[in-house]
Amino acid sequence: MTAIDESRAASGALRVPPGPPRRATFKLLRQLASDRLTLMSTAAATYGDAVKVGIGPKTLYFFNHPDTAKHVLADNAANYDKGIGYQEAKRALGDGLLTSTGELWRKQRRTIQPVFQNKRITGLAGVVAEEAGRLVGRLGAHAGGAPVDVLTELTGFTLGVLGRTLLDADLGEFDSIGHSFEAVQDQAMFEMESMGLVPQWLPLPKQRRFRRARADLQRIVDKLVADRLADPRPDGDDVLTRLIHSTSLEHDPRVGARRMRDELITLLLAGHETTASTLGWSLHLVDEHPEVGERLHAEAVEVLGDRLPTYSDLAKLRYTAMVLQESMRLYPPVWILTRRALADDAVGGYRVPAGADVMVCSYTMHRHPSFWDAPDTFDPDRFDPDRPADRPRYAYIPFGAGPRFCVGNHLGLMEATFVLALLARDLRLAKVPGYQVVPEPMLSLRVRGELPMTVHPMVG
Repeated sequence: MTAIDESRAASGALRVPPGPPRRATFKLLRQLASDRLTLMSTAAATYGDAVKVGIGPKTLYFFNHPDTAKHVLADNAANYDKGIGYQEAKRALGDGLLTSTGELWRKQRRTIQPVFQNKRITGLAGVVAEEAGRLVGRLGAHAGGAPVDVLTELTGFTLGVLGRTLLDADLGEFDSIGHSFEAVQDQAMFEMESMGLVPQWLPLPKQRRFRRARADLQRIVDKLVADRLADPRPDGDDVLTRLIHSTSLEHDPRVGARRMRDELITLLLAGHETTASTLGWSLHLVDEHPEVGERLHAEAVEVLGDRLPTYSDLAKLRYTAMVLQESMRLYPPVWILTRRALADDAVGGYRVPAGADVMVCSYTMHRHPSFWDAPDTFDPDRFDPDRPADRPRYAYIPFGAGPRFCVGNHLGLMEATFVLALLARDLRLAKVPGYQVVPEPMLSLRVRGELPMTVHPMVG
């Protein structure tokens, strides 16, 4: 806690955040299940930057200011463990990097971190560009034809990149992987909403679909591991090789096999979902603002000509980066971060007791009127590097912050930049007239359902 908070604590002057009355529990539970973004936005607009919310058996402390976000996520991160939702989601996702804590999380992070070092990611730019070119080619084949669901194509692209860059394997042979990830993510969110109180053995349609999906993903993991053991990479620096070595050190082979499944599933699910979501929102927003598309096209033609992008082009595709940053401001891939206080704390002058669930919502903080002019307006120029940014560092945290900052953000941004630049250069994508794009806050903030768009070649 800060010196001011320590002084307040000593004098007993710490405050209790305002919030809705307990009688609003049933309304809040309905919103938690059906309209989480409105729940968070309404709480911030009604009660301010610190809100205490009682939902069922839980009391949540919601902080919506860069200073309190910095305190919880970075400055006093040692006092905070994974919070509400993650423990429940663990029943669906297992103990992967997203849900694990303590020494297991540190072990997983040490195993995976080297794969995402800048030097290695730089060397993979050619692979990412090649996969991006293939995506543009697949979409271009639909030019002048019926609408295509671009989200399906983007998911195929991100899985292709992850397979080649992180696993040194081809995921294209597993046609069911996208559907299985969808079912596992649905179950993870169901576990969060139901507080993990619904037994998984109940024969509900969602539960049966989840069990089939988990079995399918286990089959895929087993196949990937078996193929690598049959064709080992002694000097391999990919995730699969590193995980095989790390999990082989477990004393109990069953523990090692479970770790392998949990870590691979979590890595692939989070890795492909966040980038595909960011690109989906970017394409939607560019279609809504044709002048942005024109500037993207001009920049891509000037920087790339008719070739694929290279790593050095990232610094030159300035406007493309600005568009992506603004898309992630409005629709951050990591839209909420939850923590559980291990000991009493003072956050922004408010008392947070040990065991309390704490939330920082990137979605609402990225739209905070104190830090963003016209916060609901899509304006990529606000991220112009030549324009001074008069806002706190933690007002913008699309990949989280602190020790649990997203490990794959550099790879994800490279993927998104290459794809957006190539698409803007070669094609124009237009949403089907009248189609309503709705946000769906899941593990990432994605477009709900499909994103049908017609494809038109660029002329001139």
